[in-house]
Amino acid sequence: MTDATIVDLLEASGDDDALALNSPEGVPLTHGALRALVNATRSSLNAHGIGRNDRVAIVLGNGPEMAAAFLCVAAGATTAPLNPAYRAEEFEFYLSDLGAKVLIVSGSSDSPAIDVAGKRGIPIVRLQPTPLQGAGSFELRFPAEGIPAAAGAPGAAQAGDVAIVLHTSGTTSRPKIVPLTQRNVAASARNIRATTKFGAEDRGLNIMPLFHIHGLIAGILAPLSAGGEVFCTPGFNALKFFGWMDQARPTWYTAVPTMHQAIVARASGNGKIIKANPLRFIRSCSSALAPQLVRELERVFSAPVIEAYGMTEAAHQMTCNPLPPGIRKPGTVGVAAGPEVAVIDANGDPVAAGVIGEIAIRGANVMEGYENNAAANADCFTKGWFRTGDQGAMDVDGYLTITGRLKEIINRGGEKISPREVDEVLLDHAAVAQCVTFALPHARLGEEVAAAVILREGAAATEKELREFAAVRLAHFKVPATICILTEIPKGPTGKPQRIGLAKALGLA
Repeated sequence: MTDATIVDLLEASGDDDALALNSPEGVPLTHGALRALVNATRSSLNAHGIGRNDRVAIVLGNGPEMAAAFLCVAAGATTAPLNPAYRAEEFEFYLSDLGAKVLIVSGSSDSPAIDVAGKRGIPIVRLQPTPLQGAGSFELRFPAEGIPAAAGAPGAAQAGDVAIVLHTSGTTSRPKIVPLTQRNVAASARNIRATTKFGAEDRGLNIMPLFHIHGLIAGILAPLSAGGEVFCTPGFNALKFFGWMDQARPTWYTAVPTMHQAIVARASGNGKIIKANPLRFIRSCSSALAPQLVRELERVFSAPVIEAYGMTEAAHQMTCNPLPPGIRKPGTVGVAAGPEVAVIDANGDPVAAGVIGEIAIRGANVMEGYENNAAANADCFTKGWFRTGDQGAMDVDGYLTITGRLKEIINRGGEKISPREVDEVLLDHAAVAQCVTFALPHARLGEEVAAAVILREGAAATEKELREFAAVRLAHFKVPATICILTEIPKGPTGKPQRIGLAKALGLA
């Protein structure tokens, strides 16, 4: 199935009567009912002039309807999921840049996207949940005045059609459009399914946002393609996590490190729930997971933690630490888990084991190129490899260690410092719960090292004490000149700390 589509994965996903989607309030939706909903939605879109490769913007909150809408729209058109927390100015940019043919919102939504779409002549389609028919079930209500015929052909999406369009984070430049084909997405889901050994008996607890590749592919598509079940929450809430765990009885969950940290911080009063609901594994991706947190998660849940490495341009997963009996190496993001992975030099040639270079990938899950951006494509593709922009090294066993984002490496008067190295040292301090090291502009050196930390509940430490702790373990030029002790570290929409721009966000630039 080298040219599989999302529909192919769902059609082969197993028993019609097996559960597919569930939610805190839900009547479960079976795989058979999900397949029927996929076909009905495609037919409804086709009947209103929306077909293959036509772009359908979706602005819905997290939950089973968003999960189902992603799958159903992608069956015969192109999904463009957008963060519902965006403001009007952001919707102006994204709806214009995407060339959306229609916008899907919930029946009761008053999102600013609606006014923006109206001004741009983009028809509004209202999604009305029908929860009594199963979690995620819905009806689409089209505008009475109709929808102008779009360019896409009717029928099921084909392998070369674009399944999803997403934007890069745009932390250092204008966001770039990433078009991911059905082939890309299906390949990535299969890769994740193989790595995690998903089966029909698995039940995931999805807390990841569903406007992001991590949640869409690892949280939803990969487990469903194996005939498993996904319990869809309204979004991450550390205070509700263990209640959901008790209700859903999951066998696994995936999250970003800041979520894992918040979960661990609330685990001590939930020992009975953890013991009653043993997890087969815990997955982490989207930013670096400190070895200290790996150890704490495994102690709390008595389950293996597998750290993966992914990005939008690869339809998510690139590498992953293997499940037992395979060897997990905390501090690494594991071995190639789908695409080919190499560390290359400036000329695009692979370097020897242990040598630091730029991480590069190629394979069926990797996008063909950014949309309408020849300059970015020329920069990012070399000798058949896609350059990720991440710096790292691979050991003799093929385990990859990420040393930093190339654009995040701190250049202190010519000395290059990996923020992650400083993070891991400060996280060894007994009082530190979270740490994000970042570049602070400096008139003479260009950049200086700074760090933002959150202390553990009930713990105390001063900036001076933390700097002295770091000075024993780091060369003098790596020791943060400034350490901000905070109650919250600014994060991006998917929960990842944003090193680039953090100095400005904290008023230090």
